[in-house]
Amino acid sequence: MSVAETVVPGLYAVKDVGEILRRQARQRGEEPAIFSDGEALGYGELWRRSLNVAGHLVSRLDGEAGRVGFIGRECAAYYEVLFGCALAGAVFVPINWRLTPREVAHILTDAGIDLLFCDAETLDIVGESLRASGHRAEVVCLAAGLTPTDYDAVQRAEADESALPPPDPQRTFCLIYTSGTTGLPKGVCLPHLSFFQIREVLLSNGLDWLDWHPEDRSLVGIPGFHIGGLWWALQSFSAGAAIVVLPQFEPRLCLQAMSRHGVSIACMVPAMINLLLDAVVEDGAALPRLRKVVYGGAPISAALLQRGLEVLGCDFAQIYGLSETGNTAVCLDPGSHRADPGLLQAAGRPYPGVELKVIDADGRALAQGEVGEVCIRTPARMSGYWGLPEATASTLRDGWLHTGDAGYLDPAGYLFIFDRIKDVIITGGEKIFPAEVENVISAFPPVHECAVIGIPDEAWGERAICLLVARQGADVDVDELYRYLDGRLAAYKRPTQIHRVDSLPRNPSGKLLRRALRDAFWTDRARRV
Repeated sequence: MSVAETVVPGLYAVKDVGEILRRQARQRGEEPAIFSDGEALGYGELWRRSLNVAGHLVSRLDGEAGRVGFIGRECAAYYEVLFGCALAGAVFVPINWRLTPREVAHILTDAGIDLLFCDAETLDIVGESLRASGHRAEVVCLAAGLTPTDYDAVQRAEADESALPPPDPQRTFCLIYTSGTTGLPKGVCLPHLSFFQIREVLLSNGLDWLDWHPEDRSLVGIPGFHIGGLWWALQSFSAGAAIVVLPQFEPRLCLQAMSRHGVSIACMVPAMINLLLDAVVEDGAALPRLRKVVYGGAPISAALLQRGLEVLGCDFAQIYGLSETGNTAVCLDPGSHRADPGLLQAAGRPYPGVELKVIDADGRALAQGEVGEVCIRTPARMSGYWGLPEATASTLRDGWLHTGDAGYLDPAGYLFIFDRIKDVIITGGEKIFPAEVENVISAFPPVHECAVIGIPDEAWGERAICLLVARQGADVDVDELYRYLDGRLAAYKRPTQIHRVDSLPRNPSGKLLRRALRDAFWTDRARRV
């Protein structure tokens, strides 16, 4: 037994990401691990190819903890790089391929990326990002012949397993970049062990709120640059299941992949579920092997949830967590979905070993039913923000993680998310922080000031709009402003509407009353998210 393993009754528990693959390759080397682009990759081959990546990293990086980025569509190589980083002791940094070169450049420089894997589609973005930032990193393209060292060359190199460092559960495995209230994304440092402790607790307590089995075919609907997608894939691999990978979510392609591979469990955001249900109904399709859909990343309406239960006829489970928790912390289990229609608006109950409290602005714990900031104490959480000790100290206080979400606890211990304390908009599972968007729009010369808020949207949960004030004597051409935003903001961050107004509301000290602007659009809603 390796130093990374512990024994829990009925469970092989692992504390290191690389050990997942090492064990599955030994026990089920010929069984499928990944279905991607119409091809299957077995656990044994995934181990061999990941080991080759690890060998390349060890030869290139100066010691352990080098930062290795990946930007590109989901594919088998993404997971080979992920496991290669884990085996080599490197820090894996998945980057959203929808970002602009300017946004990518910030991540490359902030993380100090040493080596960057990309696909052919993102190679130009990578080149522009490196030129703009002046950052130096070795680039390895997955397509042959486009970079001095391409992925085929990495796979041809001989790997020496004995040269790899020993597992270390406390070592940082990945940096997940999440936007922040200052407008600059922050790197969330997650250690290896943060990905396994919740599953271990669930199984050791005999709870099947979330479960994965070796025979499962698991759809990874959420991209791996999000904590939800990364977490879901690792839990599936831990059980020896095979994952089904989509290069991007398109409802009919998703439905075809689920049917072709007999998907039995799936993880999606509510907007994806909505689109998938439309495709199922329009095509008269059925998914007889689907036993559970796990959803999260954004609130879901009771109507959509009820429709999902009726159309798909499977169990549903809701998860709630943050990049900073490195895992889910709260779950609305399938039984609760069936028990009481009123619970369909709950985020769920905390897992065993996870504590919740709701506090007021002065940090005092509130009684049941009172709305305040939700705080979580969990064994699975970040070690901190990369290079930001003050931000870390603000979020992690006395062992509690302050979420920035406003909610309350009912007498049965269910958490209900009511609103947000932090200024964040969630559209289709993607987070948008107004400050980042406002910083870019405010740099457009005719703009005097602006405010970006989230308003309700039935399909996507929320969508961003902008209210702006023009400089004195200037006129803002909205079409010209949208052209200005191209290349400066990822498409999903751009406001869906831009409205010119005479002024923005402020308090006597001059602070923008964003809440007053936002509330006008949410007055008829039971919750403001």
